[in-house]
Amino acid sequence: MTERVAPTRMELLARRGQIALARQGRDLLKEKRNVLMKQFMKVAELVIVSSDELERLAAAARHALALAEAVEGDDAVRSASFAARGEVSLTVERGHVTGVPVLLIEKRSLSRSLLDRGYSLAGSSARIDRVAQRFEDELNLVVEIAASEARLRRLIEEIRQTSRRVSALEHRTLPRLEAERDYIEMVLQEREREDNFRLKRVKGKLRRGSRHRPDRPRAPQGDVELNSVTPGS
Repeated sequence: MTERVAPTRMELLARRGQIALARQGRDLLKEKRNVLMKQFMKVAELVIVSSDELERLAAAARHALALAEAVEGDDAVRSASFAARGEVSLTVERGHVTGVPVLLIEKRSLSRSLLDRGYSLAGSSARIDRVAQRFEDELNLVVEIAASEARLRRLIEEIRQTSRRVSALEHRTLPRLEAERDYIEMVLQEREREDNFRLKRVKGKLRRGSRHRPDRPRAPQGDVELNSVTPGS
């Protein structure tokens, strides 16, 4: 409420400083939002491209699996899949993307060598090895896309938060400060006009008083007779 603002010159200077600071903060937040948007578009494009690649890898893995089942038999493929089953450990660290704290998943290959897959090489075949390789390639890309999508969600959250802060400055803080500044300026200008008006009235009264003031009476001046003094009188 502008009525609660003390209309003084000190308050006027304070409001002008606050307005300048709020505008500077708004501009910095807009620049930050633009940078975040560019980073978001970059990561989003990477996710889109990776998703298309994931579709291709998934199709290749399904085709390899169907071919292995048709040639080697379901039992051989199922036995190899049970033997190759395992857990995937990922290293997650805290990092920053454009100043935004995010969780970063360590990039490392999840592909295994023939000896590390767990099944017997004698009871396996090149087709089963190809199936395992196709699904490991797909898993590598799934982890990469998951990390990118996590960054996207964090960037979206930061963009929304930054936009809310910009909106608050533009539609609440700045209008309030500018209204208070205008109110103080209006009151000070009105006071200045009143002071000038009173000063003119005082000067006018002084001038009128000097014109109508009667002259001071002067003492009568008579002729002064000087008696000549003659010698010997």
